[in-house]
Parts: sequence; C-alpha cells; structure tokens
Amino acid sequence: MVLRTLVSLGPSHGYAIAARLEQVSEGALLLNMGTLYPGLMRLEQRGFVRAEWGTTEKNRRARFYAVTAAGRRHLATEKRDLDRMVSIIDALFQEPA
Repeated sequence: MVLRTLVSLGPSHGYAIAARLEQVSEGALLLNMGTLYPGLMRLEQRGFVRAEWGTTEKNRRARFYAVTAAGRRHLATEKRDLDRMVSIIDALFQEPA
C-alpha cells in the first residue's frame, strides 16, 4: 500500500503517506508512525524506495520517500499476486450451481 501510495502521490513524507492511506480507506486504515517508519526503512533497505531530506509545506524538515525502479517492479509482482488471491477468494464464495 505504501509503494502504491508513493506512485500516486510522488515523493512524500511519512505523515502525508499515512494521511493518504487514511483518506483512501475512509478511515479504515489508521497507521501510527511507529508502524509506518520501520516499514519505510525496510522498503529503503530492500531498494524499493529512496529517501532524501526536504522541507514540508509547513516548513519542517522531513524525509521524503520515492519509489525506485526496483520498487515499481516489486509493486507489479505484488499486484499480480494479490489479484490472483482475490480471484481465488471470489471463486470460494461463489454459490454452487
């Protein structure tokens, strides 16, 4: 979800990522920073995002995260896997003929 959010928003800081996920999920996803930042660090360590220091719209220093080419490839793979899983679940919930 974080990678997809960064693809949509472009380079963003953690608070903006969390706010976007909350907005899109209509409040169903509430990420605290203690969950989000370790996840961002893992994505960075795996080469899926890169981070740079920048200034927010409120003139605060923050790390801005952007998806790398490897992150886009990983996202495409994850999307295919998720689509397949959803297809299987849908088939399991079909009423027998």
